[in-house]
Amino acid sequence: MKKNVVQEKSYAFALRIVKLYRWLCETKKEFVLAKQILRSGTSIGANVEEAIGGQSEKDFYSKMTIAYKESRETHYWLRLLHDAEFIDNNLYQSIIADCEELLKLIGSITKTMKS
Repeated sequence: MKKNVVQEKSYAFALRIVKLYRWLCETKKEFVLAKQILRSGTSIGANVEEAIGGQSEKDFYSKMTIAYKESRETHYWLRLLHDAEFIDNNLYQSIIADCEELLKLIGSITKTMKS
């Protein structure tokens, strides 16, 4: 099977988000924002997977667009968690960099398909 960079990176990112969610709940006792980041952060990879299995180019494009929107939402929640001092600067810099890399990858795919 051919290596798919966006598929692998979105899965690895989702795994980081699950671990962040668990940490926020267990250590910080933060449940509302933790649930938000869990939903949007894991949805990125789920939509990439759906896009890969899409039945048409239109279906692929639609799912990748949703993955991009979920990436934007996740970026927002990460910023909020950092600015509200739930996550420290080291963790934030690392995970936001991964999120921004996904935004660039998925954004590039959707822009290429649109043109």
